[in-house]
Amino acid sequence: MRIGELAALVGVSARAVRHYHQIGLLPEPRRHGNGYRDYGWRDAVQLARIRRLTAFGLSLDEVREALAEGAGGDVHAALTGLDADLARQEEDIRARRARLAVLLEQARAGTLPEEGPLSPQLTELFARLEPAPGSVEQPEGGMAARDREALALLDTAAPPDVRERMAELLGTLGASPREVERVRAAYALLDGLVRVAPDDPEVEAVVGELVDGVSDEMLGRMARAGAGTDFAVTDSVFVEALGTSLAPAQAEALRRAMCRIIERVERLS
Repeated sequence: MRIGELAALVGVSARAVRHYHQIGLLPEPRRHGNGYRDYGWRDAVQLARIRRLTAFGLSLDEVREALAEGAGGDVHAALTGLDADLARQEEDIRARRARLAVLLEQARAGTLPEEGPLSPQLTELFARLEPAPGSVEQPEGGMAARDREALALLDTAAPPDVRERMAELLGTLGASPREVERVRAAYALLDGLVRVAPDDPEVEAVVGELVDGVSDEMLGRMARAGAGTDFAVTDSVFVEALGTSLAPAQAEALRRAMCRIIERVERLS
């Protein structure tokens, strides 16, 4: 048989057959005097076996091990490993579908955050901080919006350990009306700095109020979450990027307040 005939017989492409030869998965057959490969029955049987194994999801390296001479047990080992991988994928799919069901319900109820799908903890936090009906709305594009964007960015891009610590830190934020008012008051203070110079005394006054507004309970949660100088939320790249979206006085006030809050946290650690 010529290569095209072999490929058609087994149901693969001639390109795949050539690739299997190149990587040593399928032995080269003898050649005619004109250089053309001459395939026989054993070649078709071997190629069919390769096709069956790859159809189950084995990688070509795993197929090579399974077909190695004298390695009959490797087929069982490869298939057992594949079964374990599929089981993990099934578990992941079930978890994703459960999360998707929650998101679909939120979308139907109109409670899905406008930032899109977020972690359950952050979605719940945003819901707690939503202005109550009839209350004064936060200014569009103000600190409340910037804070949501920053938290959503961290929820998406931060390493898993940072997201876990952030979830622990924010877990009960806004759980009481008093805490909600503290958060909204902080937003209002920072919104008031939009047209203020960074060296204006008002900046220092706002910093003092921001620091004093952090409850002892929150400081304790920050200490337990490891929110010291090594806490990735205070990473300079993140802080600098956030600063570009703020007025200069707002960025300066946040920088000072964060440094002082971290100092208080470290004294508790």
